Amino acid sequence: MEFPKFLLGDNTDYPEAIFVIHTEFPRFIINLENDDVEWLEDFDQHDQKELEMEAESLIQQANDFYDREIERYED
Repeated sequence: MEFPKFLLGDNTDYPEAIFVIHTEFPRFIINLENDDVEWLEDFDQHDQKELEMEAESLIQQANDFYDREIERYED
């Protein structure tokens, strides 16, 4: 099964949380309420350097995805 690059997640145990799931490498879940990121990958030192360079861009893309989705719901 093929998934979109980003998915929205919801959980009634966390009513204030806004979860965005990144489904491609490096996979992660970000809670936009507080910007907590949970990486779903194990990284070695080489990966860590690459991750640091990509992380800011990926997190911005997650925020942009959420904003786009909310605009579509409002229309």
